[in-house]
Amino acid sequence: MEIKTVGIVGAGQMGNGIAHVFALSGYDVTLNDISQEALDRGLGTIRKNLDRQVSKEKISAEDRDAALARIHPTLTLADLGKMDLVVESASERETIKNAIFEDLQPHLKPETILTSNTSSISITRLASRTDRPERFMGLHFMNPVPMMKLVELIRGIATDEPTYQLLLDVVNKLGKTAASAEDFPAFIVNRVLLPMINEAVYTLYEGVGNVQSIDTAMKLGAGHPMGPLELADFIGLDTCLAIMNVLHDGLADTKYRPCPLLVKYVDAGWLGRKSGRGFYDYRGDTPVPSR
Repeated sequence: MEIKTVGIVGAGQMGNGIAHVFALSGYDVTLNDISQEALDRGLGTIRKNLDRQVSKEKISAEDRDAALARIHPTLTLADLGKMDLVVESASERETIKNAIFEDLQPHLKPETILTSNTSSISITRLASRTDRPERFMGLHFMNPVPMMKLVELIRGIATDEPTYQLLLDVVNKLGKTAASAEDFPAFIVNRVLLPMINEAVYTLYEGVGNVQSIDTAMKLGAGHPMGPLELADFIGLDTCLAIMNVLHDGLADTKYRPCPLLVKYVDAGWLGRKSGRGFYDYRGDTPVPSR
């Protein structure tokens, strides 16, 4: 089987980036979301990011135009059923993901491969709710998708070898590097990254340092391109909390307990950049530390 057509569920921050890289690599992409506003916003982001690549001479104007022509927006989830590959990139909630796969299942071709861009949820469990657990994998892109080179490939317990090899080939064709991970909570990247962010929040919570000193210390002292609190705001504090809860629930180890301050920020609706406020306040011209 050769993958030629790709359906993507969700036109948000991750979904539009995934559509971008697939279309730029020559795949025909059908992009689905639940509202026209979300689709329009996602397509606008794709165009803006492609324009940026043209201005930096990373791609040609012809490449941009061809990529945009390959992306077909739709409000109808069933339209994705005829695709060779489906990438689910909806909210990081297992109930939502299960509902999407359940609604999609009656419309799928027998050979269609299903994947999830989940950053932490069990691939085995998601796959078990479908009619094709052997043709189901985790395909976890990093944010921002057009820039980040890594894709985590996560096999569920039932994933067969042909499916793995086919998706490994897809990742290579996208010009990215695959890291194979076993199906344990948060896989590799977030298993290491999120506890570090959570510890930075504890460091703030306990008064060891303020937002600026913690981020400056990690940027200049550890060579990180972004401080952990700045990075948490970029990821979304609700997503950070969801991943920490998956780690804490799945591994039953107190070292993964989410910091109470992280919980409080999420309860307040301070989710980071996307809400205008998190560990930094983004409502002015320049981000200002909130503590």
